[in-house]
Amino acid sequence: MHYEELAELGQQLRVDAVRAADAAGSGHPTSSMSAADLGAVLLAHHLRFDFDHPEHPGNDRFVLSKGHASPLLYAMYKAAGAIGDDELLTFRELGSRLEGHPTPRLPWVDSATGSLGQGLPVGVGIAMAGKRLDEIPFRVYVLSGDSEMAEGSVWEAAEAASYHQLDNLTLIVDVNRLGQRGPTREGHDLDAYARRLHAFGWHTIEVDGHDVEDVDRAFAEARSTIRQPTAILARTLKGKGVKAVEDQEGFHGKPIKDAEAAIAELGGPRHLHVEVRRPEQGVSQSTLGGKSGGEVELPRYDIGDEVATRTAYGHALEALGTARADVVALDGEVGDSTRTEFFAKAHPDRYFESFIAEQQMVASAVGLQSRGYLPYACSFAAFLTRAHDFLRMAAVSQAGINMVGSHAGVAIGPDGPSQMGLEDLAMFRSIHGSTVLYPSDANQTAKLIATMADLDGIRYLRTSRGDTPVIYGPDETFPVGGSKVLRTHGDDDRAAIVAAGVTVHEALKAADTLEEYGIPVRVIDLYSLKPVDKDTLDDAAAATGCLLTVEDHHPEGGLGDAVAEAFADGRPAPRLTRLAVRNLPASASPEEQLHAAGIDAEAITAAVKLLVERVVTP
Repeated sequence: MHYEELAELGQQLRVDAVRAADAAGSGHPTSSMSAADLGAVLLAHHLRFDFDHPEHPGNDRFVLSKGHASPLLYAMYKAAGAIGDDELLTFRELGSRLEGHPTPRLPWVDSATGSLGQGLPVGVGIAMAGKRLDEIPFRVYVLSGDSEMAEGSVWEAAEAASYHQLDNLTLIVDVNRLGQRGPTREGHDLDAYARRLHAFGWHTIEVDGHDVEDVDRAFAEARSTIRQPTAILARTLKGKGVKAVEDQEGFHGKPIKDAEAAIAELGGPRHLHVEVRRPEQGVSQSTLGGKSGGEVELPRYDIGDEVATRTAYGHALEALGTARADVVALDGEVGDSTRTEFFAKAHPDRYFESFIAEQQMVASAVGLQSRGYLPYACSFAAFLTRAHDFLRMAAVSQAGINMVGSHAGVAIGPDGPSQMGLEDLAMFRSIHGSTVLYPSDANQTAKLIATMADLDGIRYLRTSRGDTPVIYGPDETFPVGGSKVLRTHGDDDRAAIVAAGVTVHEALKAADTLEEYGIPVRVIDLYSLKPVDKDTLDDAAAATGCLLTVEDHHPEGGLGDAVAEAFADGRPAPRLTRLAVRNLPASASPEEQLHAAGIDAEAITAAVKLLVERVVTP
């Protein structure tokens, strides 16, 4: 297209954004209008994308980080012929693919956006896949708003992009000066953004975002820049082209009141069609990720051995990586503690050090999985809470990622409460479609790590720091949604102790003591907290009428809640007592921590005695 046509295309995108928001009665047309010329130049001159084959590995990727500007994205799709005008006007309707903020319900969208500050981090993950794994010359374009440049996650991403020398990544910042409630911190000071990005090792280009020739040159310069990511800082006007709203406060997130007059002021509807360039020839449409179906030779441990579940995770992940070429691993600079280092040493080409940047670690995993890879991302369970919003949005993106949280609970010992994951089970159980697993021994851990590879959605496995006895043989199976009954006297059981992870071993000790007191109990290893084994819990409730849950986690949202919810369908529920970490821990040995929290064998024994209302001395 000639520059005059590009300017007309920009006007078309503005008109269609106004029309879509007007039809919906809501939306963000003014935020779309500021970036319309940027979108027009990118779509017509620089993007390489086969809309008929969105899975093509050679396609460039476009991430709309300012997801509220979705009317612009959908107008671009219409200009490219991917959607029709009728569908454009279903914006925000029930059942429409054109949601208020983009999601992968549309095949051309890699990840959901709208929680600001996430587009660039995910774009970094996609770009890393292209540069380090696929080795395919596709480019990643991220359109960001200026307001979201205040998010710390943006600067985690900026640092990661520079560290990995992602010259296949271009950030376009729509500096339109106005946020939701008024002016942004930096206004139209492009140099303020440039100085910061320069400090992070980026190449920057400052442009007039409404001069299509200037914008075109900037995209070309970005393509020719090597060993550095590029940021195009574009000065724009919010609501560009309509005097009633242009560069005016108070119109964020509102349809234009007189849409008909605004459309007329913009020159009326256009019907320009863009033939978007296809990916470069020679790029194969082979399956992304290079999957292989080799047999996984998991580590095997003998019953009675003392092995930490974090160690079993590291060896199992290493074995999985040997069998499957699509497995990648990420860690938050604690790989020597989490044991992700075993994978890093065996498969350094597929290991991504995320340093102390948990948000970027999760975002990188989301980006990598969009390219067909199978990520396992690990850090201390306590620190994964920093990335909760990224995990929530990963679920909205229908992403398939595996998360592993180590050093869980008070059982870590003297490091103190800042290092103790005591909220992680609640966090992951609350995520839509998630799977939550908490193994108690090494063989169980290894099997579940391998099982996670074939699950959907967000998968979480919790590991422990200290060595614990191996209680299962290496050929035991552990289906998701299952549990293991480790002790039972059948109908003579007076109560059932339901535990997971480190508390399984405390429960077994308590069962031995209780038997001496003449109180037979059932011990259930509830290693799958979501989904939970309702059948086994039902059987235990029917047989004993008394359940005791014990967990190295806060009482809110963890194992106890998972068990209670299994009986929340209105039927008579068993007597239920719940032991959990209700105190504020301080530094102490693991044994002292479990005792102080009231979740050790002694506490379990006392609770069962009270629960069955029988106190017997030997």
